[in-house]
Amino acid sequence: MTERRGITRRRLLGTAGGVGAAGVTGLAAGGLAGQRWASGDGPPLTAVGGTSVPFRGRHQAGITTPVQASGHLVAFDLRPGAGRGGAAALLRRWSNAAEAMAAGRTPAGDDQVALDAGPSSLTVTFGFGRSFFGKTGLADRMPDALVEMPPFPADALDRSRSDGDLWVQIGADDPLVAVHALRVLQKGASGTAEVRWMMSGFNRARGATDRPRTGRNLMGQIDGTGNPDPSEYDAEIFVADATGPHAWMNGGSYAVVRRIRMLLDTWDRLPLARQERIIGRRKSDGAPLSGGTETTPANLGAVGPDGALAIAGDAHVRVAAPSSNGGATMLRRSFSYHDGLRPDGAPDAGLLFVAWQADPTTGFIQVQRKLDGADGLTRFLRHESSAIFAVPGGADPGGYVGRSLLEA
Repeated sequence: MTERRGITRRRLLGTAGGVGAAGVTGLAAGGLAGQRWASGDGPPLTAVGGTSVPFRGRHQAGITTPVQASGHLVAFDLRPGAGRGGAAALLRRWSNAAEAMAAGRTPAGDDQVALDAGPSSLTVTFGFGRSFFGKTGLADRMPDALVEMPPFPADALDRSRSDGDLWVQIGADDPLVAVHALRVLQKGASGTAEVRWMMSGFNRARGATDRPRTGRNLMGQIDGTGNPDPSEYDAEIFVADATGPHAWMNGGSYAVVRRIRMLLDTWDRLPLARQERIIGRRKSDGAPLSGGTETTPANLGAVGPDGALAIAGDAHVRVAAPSSNGGATMLRRSFSYHDGLRPDGAPDAGLLFVAWQADPTTGFIQVQRKLDGADGLTRFLRHESSAIFAVPGGADPGGYVGRSLLEA
């Protein structure tokens, strides 16, 4: 480094070969900027990086945690012969590593990829698919609510990117922290489980808006306004009354995971008024077309000056409303994704949909049955993968996620 600083501008330009002066100047400026940041000059950047979410607790983190800017969803399949003992050892390794990283500490055996970053609200959430129970000799302990996802007429599912024995959801407000956690867990699974599928997504970065706002999806629509109030979580999102061989699910929840590609080129060609009619909300501020602000409950009986329903009969907010589905409630906590272009040039982009509920049958499944046939938005979506996972409660001190299932 000392010798490099001693190089004069004349020597640098003289030995640059075919590199133009402007290019060399740009490199030099970049180097100086890096030195200034490294020396501590400039505003502090710890507000986001210094935020941590406790790993242990009654519920796993990453369910009611505010959604982060970067996310990864990964399913693993157990290797032949891993069995119950191998799965228990894996969940212990994973839990220990996740606890350390969530607190901003270096997990055992880590290569320190994210050493200079804080925890950045990292959460790691673990779940079990239906196939996990047979492979671990725990078929009698699979909860009744962990049903197979029924087929829906509009589905176009890729089975290689659906289901799985184990599921991991990673979220963080720094992309490197999130990728680092993914890599640590993947290495920790070596010899016991292998990746079945992986999907990566994003949300708006914290601090990108003037105040906390509901996120927008890639259609430009505010997404998440209709989520239940936190006062409803214990009754609607978390399991509280499981007994006998299923008591290990108390404090847990069920995650429905769907990769939903949006037909963005087709959607973008629609006039704004048509888009708003399909959703049932104003695009600018998320207010229902029946009037009010984003948080005003949609008045499904309201009519406009012409006597027609203010919120159309096939509008998404009408068809998906709990009042249209016997009170079915779920907590949507999704990530957008963009994986480049498809062979036809259309964006391979959309939503990594994650919905949490105490029972998928009376939650997502009930709502999706209605959406699939009556929702005007369906024509602009393609459901390409699907899974349901049982997500147990949080780990006790000294324990690991799933211990009450695997060591009973």
